[in-house]
Amino acid sequence: MSALPVSSPSAGRYTPPSIAGDYSELTPQQTELLAIASRLGREKFAPRAQQIDRDAVFPFDNYADLREAGLLGICVPQAHGGWGADFATYVMTAAEIGRHCGATALTLNMHVSSTMWTGFIADDLDMTPEQRANHEAHRKIHYQRVVGEGKVYSQPFSEGGAAAAGKAPFGTLAKKVEGGYLVNGKKIFASLAGAADYYGILCTLDKPGATQRDSLYLAVDKNLEGVSVTGDWDPLGMRGTVSRTLIFKDVFVPEIERLIPEGVYAQAALRWPHMFATLSPTYMGIAQAAYDFTVQYLRGEVPGTPPVKRRMYPTKQIAVAEMKVRLEQTRAIFLQNARAARVDPSKEIRLGLYAAHYTIMENANEICRLAVRTCGGQSMLKTLPLERMYRDSRCGSLMLPWTAELCIDRLGRECLYEPGEQDEQAVL
Repeated sequence: MSALPVSSPSAGRYTPPSIAGDYSELTPQQTELLAIASRLGREKFAPRAQQIDRDAVFPFDNYADLREAGLLGICVPQAHGGWGADFATYVMTAAEIGRHCGATALTLNMHVSSTMWTGFIADDLDMTPEQRANHEAHRKIHYQRVVGEGKVYSQPFSEGGAAAAGKAPFGTLAKKVEGGYLVNGKKIFASLAGAADYYGILCTLDKPGATQRDSLYLAVDKNLEGVSVTGDWDPLGMRGTVSRTLIFKDVFVPEIERLIPEGVYAQAALRWPHMFATLSPTYMGIAQAAYDFTVQYLRGEVPGTPPVKRRMYPTKQIAVAEMKVRLEQTRAIFLQNARAARVDPSKEIRLGLYAAHYTIMENANEICRLAVRTCGGQSMLKTLPLERMYRDSRCGSLMLPWTAELCIDRLGRECLYEPGEQDEQAVL
């Protein structure tokens, strides 16, 4: 009688699933874009991610690949040469990029938001015929820069005060002068500082009694006189975003660089709240990547490591089960939120948006925490990607305009109060 084999033939290797899950119905465009993002991520972005993180440098090579693939124009309307992707299509694509390089996905979001805000979001807003014609003329120029010339835009919000959270006017001021605006101010944690071709800055029209309704959205050429980048960049995570401080000193910005008409940004902020929830897809991708790594590690399939299996231990199986539960919870609320995006959402959709943004940011870090604990000591090595994912995942809850704390604050208040309601006196 012949001897029994020591082990059964291999059943194959773990194949990471689609970021949207196999049960999700995708459009042909979504399928194509996810395939492009997956290929670039696996072949280009993931191999570069370690060095980008270690050196805290902007991923210029990744942007060259994004440019060649046409992804810089993912949300540029098709009439202007772009993909014309809607909100759900973009955030799924962003999540797929995020599972390979968080910094690339996060900075791409700053660029894409400039085309999204001026594109389908602006199309949903109320404008006078004169404003609409003016906007069409302006955005045609910006889209040509993106699609025709491969230019990159950024979107610096933060100023160190309450403005980025929507609770005060922006401190960066734009004084109206002949032919344009004179801009003075600064933006901190300005992703793509020194790397973007244009800074899409939010500022306030400089006039007496200005409020949030007097916000402006201007594209500032990085080469203009009075624009400077200052400070060091050596953060915990998302190191490749290179989010240094931008200074604007008497910068003349021509009127044609106004990205949306005066006063319309305030309308967008009220009527299209999903425009502020485009950071979380990056963290959806990181959550998926941490789970994928853990499964591959326990199966002995991580490239560059010994093919030692650890999957037979019950403690490891339980940990992976816990990770999978959190991952599927996160994916479900991510996809639900993505498909609910619209102008003038109902109260329930708005509350669901806050809950989704918070859940994705917090669960990403929790999944990474479980991954580190489960994979053990090797997960701390910088030669493997898990410790970078853990550091990157912790940054999500800190990011304006919707930090985890702000989401909870808004969610609790809006659950208990209808618009216009207030209490006669404070209750402790």
